[in-house]
Amino acid sequence: MDVLIVDDEPLARERLARMVGQLEGYNVVAEAGDADAAMVAIQEQDPDVVLLDVRMPGEDGVKAAHRIGALEDPPAVIFCTAFDEYALDAFGTQAVGYLLKPVRREQLEAVLDKARTPNKLQKQAQQGKPKGRSHISAKTPRGVELIPLENVRYFMADQKYVTVYHTGGEHLLDDTLKELEDEFGERFLRTHRSALVSMPHIQAMERDSEGHYRVRLADTEARPPVSRRHAGALKELLQSL
Repeated sequence: MDVLIVDDEPLARERLARMVGQLEGYNVVAEAGDADAAMVAIQEQDPDVVLLDVRMPGEDGVKAAHRIGALEDPPAVIFCTAFDEYALDAFGTQAVGYLLKPVRREQLEAVLDKARTPNKLQKQAQQGKPKGRSHISAKTPRGVELIPLENVRYFMADQKYVTVYHTGGEHLLDDTLKELEDEFGERFLRTHRSALVSMPHIQAMERDSEGHYRVRLADTEARPPVSRRHAGALKELLQSL
């Protein structure tokens, strides 16, 4: 799991990074000294977990947690603070844990383990997931067009807009990527914060010229991105085929 550490004190960040580095299965991918830098790091690094200080210059950690929770596919948030009076406010967010400084290794390991969430393949095994639509409706110059789900290769989000890429071209949608994932999670796999790809059409995971993961799909030259955070689920899927 990739971890982002957010704290305005360099020594506190260094100590947490050292402790995380001693835990098997966890990797610090970035550090930030304030809320704005944290949001940039989340967009660039797509971490699984954010270790977030509460009292920081500018926007405090509680407000930052609300911003993080509003993101598409947000990382888990764990508060790390020396002030226990913030606990009640912290639990008003979607945080999965609350650690008091000085943080102890066993406490850190326990709350990080709690932050682990089922990957997409495990979610698919859950019972009672509702069936989604058989078609996607997209607004085109000709009106509303129905696109068969079997023709869709992937969905791509770009800020406020989501584009569906299918065998007949591409169109903008009114749906958010999160709504599409919730509805079509049995058929589409999130490979990146901004990408959902059709599992029946996945052929391989490759690296591009810059060393970034990409997914190769049938019937298209496009290669949607794969983040480190989601590479594991894609590897599991490919191994199960």
